[in-house]
Amino acid sequence: MKKVLVLEDESSIRSFVVINLKRSGYEPIEAETGEQAFEALRENPDIRVALLDVKLPDIDGFEVCRRIRASGSKIGIIMLTAKSQEMDKVTGLMTGADDYVTKPFSPAELTARIDALYRRTGGEEADEAASGDIVSGPFRLNTRNRTLEKNGQRIRLTQIEYSIMKLFIESPGKALSREEILNAVWGQDYFGELKIVDVNIRRLRIKIEDDPTMPSYITTVWGYGYKWGF
Repeated sequence: MKKVLVLEDESSIRSFVVINLKRSGYEPIEAETGEQAFEALRENPDIRVALLDVKLPDIDGFEVCRRIRASGSKIGIIMLTAKSQEMDKVTGLMTGADDYVTKPFSPAELTARIDALYRRTGGEEADEAASGDIVSGPFRLNTRNRTLEKNGQRIRLTQIEYSIMKLFIESPGKALSREEILNAVWGQDYFGELKIVDVNIRRLRIKIEDDPTMPSYITTVWGYGYKWGF
C-alpha cells in the first residue's frame, strides 16, 4: 500500500485530504501535531510522501520538515500553505520541501502533485538499476544508489535535488530552460509554478558550490534558465 503522511491540525481539511487519498489508492497516515508526525514516521518507515501543514499547534511545519531532512530521510515532502503567505512557499522549499500546494486546493491538483512526487521518490527509473557512476569535475553521481559525492565527500540530497543534479551532469554546457527542468524533474503533468525550479536551484547551490553567492557549477542563463559547467 502506498502510504502518505497527512499532518494537518484542522480536522475538516484533514478528512477531506484523507478521503481523496483513499479514493486515489493511497493509505493516509494521519497526524495532528508535529510530535504525532514524528511518531507516525517511526512506526511507518515505508511512508514515501508527507503532506505538512505550515501552521500547527506545537512546532510548525517548517521545523518538522527540517528535522525530517536532518535525519537523512529522502521522503517526498509537500508543504500546505495559505494563499496569502507567499514567503511560506519559499521558506518551506528552503527547509527541504520538494513542493507546496496552496489552500484552497482541488483534489485533482493535490493527487497529481502526490503522484508525481511518489514516482520520483520511488526511484522507479528502471534504466538506473543497471548503471553506475557519472563523473563531472569534482563530482561523482552514483545512479545505482542515487547519491552524490564532491571530492570524495558525500553530499546529502533530496530525491528532487538528485534528479536536478543528474539532469545537469548529463547535459554539460547546455542551457536548460526552467520549463525543461520542470518537465524533466517534476513531470509533464506537473502544473505548479516555475518558481519551484529557482528555489530548488538555490538550495542545491548551497550544498554543492564553493561559494553559493558566486556559483561556478550551476550558472544562471539570464532570462532563460541554468547551465552546468565550469
